[in-house]
Amino acid sequence: MKKLVKPLFIALGFISLGLGTLGIFLPILPTTPLYLLTVFCFARGSTRFHKWFLSTGLYKKHLEGFVKTRSMTMKKKIAVCALVTAMLAVGMYFSTPVYARVIIAAVMVFHWYLFFFIIKTAPKGAAK
Repeated sequence: MKKLVKPLFIALGFISLGLGTLGIFLPILPTTPLYLLTVFCFARGSTRFHKWFLSTGLYKKHLEGFVKTRSMTMKKKIAVCALVTAMLAVGMYFSTPVYARVIIAAVMVFHWYLFFFIIKTAPKGAAK
């Protein structure tokens, strides 16, 4: 079983890495959560790939500050929340069932709550 799980984590790590990298250029794909998934998958699947990813510029630019301080600057929080809210609003607009709109609204509220009440706010310039 363990022989199957490690390659699966490595494959998922590379898939999330690819999608996260596309997310740098396509606002529909969220870069940071996909890179967090990459770190998780590589940590479970391969020490070598995990160490490699932690040394890349992608990790350092998008995750290192958050991972080290567990905080984000207010500017970064607002930017992420604005993008996610815009994407969820598009989904809400095109959803016809009421239950789908309620679920999307709940996700939006949870996202705002998480970013503004759970994730610490770093001083300007502290967490990139």
